[in-house]
Amino acid sequence: MANRPRYPGTPRWVKVFGIVAIVLVLLFGGLMLLSGSNHGPGRHTPSGDANDQVTAL
Repeated sequence: MANRPRYPGTPRWVKVFGIVAIVLVLLFGGLMLLSGSNHGPGRHTPSGDANDQVTAL
């Protein structure tokens, strides 16, 4: 049986993609932390006082 060539390792594009993905996740997480408490489900509610009334569409 002939000697097989060694496994060449992880392709460069996979390494670059992984590094870019990690940087984006850290950047997004940092922005969320630095933006204060201005995120979450309450951000999508109307800011005006509706006096607990719901209008039908």
